[in-house]
Amino acid sequence: MKNYFDKEYELRYFEMNEFGVASPTSMLTLLEETAAEHCSSIGHSLYQLAEENKGWVLVSGMMQMDRYPKYKEKITIRTWLSDYSLIKGTRENLIYDEDKNIIGRAKGMWAFFDIEKRRPIALIDEIIEKWGSCEEVSLEANIAKKIKAVESPDYQLKFKINRFDTDIIKHLNNIRYLQWLIETIPLAITDSYYLISIDGRFIAEAHYGQTILLLTKTITDGDDISYLHTMKIEETGKVCATAKTVWREID
Repeated sequence: MKNYFDKEYELRYFEMNEFGVASPTSMLTLLEETAAEHCSSIGHSLYQLAEENKGWVLVSGMMQMDRYPKYKEKITIRTWLSDYSLIKGTRENLIYDEDKNIIGRAKGMWAFFDIEKRRPIALIDEIIEKWGSCEEVSLEANIAKKIKAVESPDYQLKFKINRFDTDIIKHLNNIRYLQWLIETIPLAITDSYYLISIDGRFIAEAHYGQTILLLTKTITDGDDISYLHTMKIEETGKVCATAKTVWREID
């Protein structure tokens, strides 16, 4: 493999869930941190880009976890770009434990974005040249495929977007979506099952002060338990994201 970037982490207490392993949102945060470090490594940090009113927004993505790391466990996240278009890049990720076993995988499609004009723009040539690419993929998944919106939910909740929920792009952070949709899942499931995969599509922006309506529906999917999720802006009725999660019983 070539043109990859590695970042090592030691899992901290506040990244743990009640079972003493990293939470799904902690893993997404570490994946995002690795991407940010990859940007900094070539002299185009997220803050440098923001000064030019540029940034990256997640369009779609998937994470699969075989297991979650424990407190104080050291992991390495390897990331690289497998493909580019005029305005987007596909980021691949592998998560290794200390023995170099792969314990998780993730893939995301990121669009280069004009923060002021709120629209995608062409990638900077220097970024592509410095990152390069590797055709190897972390997940054989079609993250461009549409996920059907939920119309008749089994569960639903509302959340108001506060300032802490937004990010440098000035919209609701993608990690908050996962945190909130997990809240819609019954405790009987989250107490006895763990998240093995999340597949998400980000369709429209949501901003400070708006209310997000989360709709969740149980679906049949083999031995595991699966849910479809839709996140809708209550004030406009616009769907801002859809997702599918799959849960497996804890041994």
